[in-house]
Amino acid sequence: MEPTEIPPDDKDWTVVITDGCPECGFDPGLDVTTTGSLIRETIPFWTGVLSRPDVRRRPRPTTWSPLEYGCHVRDVCHLFAERLSLMLTVDDARFANWDQDTAAVEGAYGEQDPARVAEEYASAAEALAGAFDEVSGEQWDRRGTRSNGSQFTVATFAVYLLHDLLHHQGDV
Repeated sequence: MEPTEIPPDDKDWTVVITDGCPECGFDPGLDVTTTGSLIRETIPFWTGVLSRPDVRRRPRPTTWSPLEYGCHVRDVCHLFAERLSLMLTVDDARFANWDQDTAAVEGAYGEQDPARVAEEYASAAEALAGAFDEVSGEQWDRRGTRSNGSQFTVATFAVYLLHDLLHHQGDV
């Protein structure tokens, strides 16, 4: 099954920052200063998922396989590390557009080596966790704006990220 058969996700997920997520039960009222630890807690989960014998199997033709989700969360960690750095170094940072569906197709997510993806996820998640560990004080209030106009502080950006990583655990 080709990744192009997955319908694009056009939902505005920024609502999880304030409202949480009824689909996965995510509560946005977490202590963002623990973001690094919470990211690290996802590593064993994704390592386990990516070692499953059916890691390439899609549950439905229109739903990503566990491998494709693993590639997605790996790439999210890389993207958020770049954006966090930008927010911390540039006033009112602007983020370039990133289309997760295009990334999945161009990156041939379903064809990647699951063991390598697990290693890459662990490395990317650890690096991102370390970057969040360094955030302190007024840095949590620094701002960034996504290409669609959605605005974040570092604190709301952390909440948005954590939802993405945890929500996809329920998807697999």
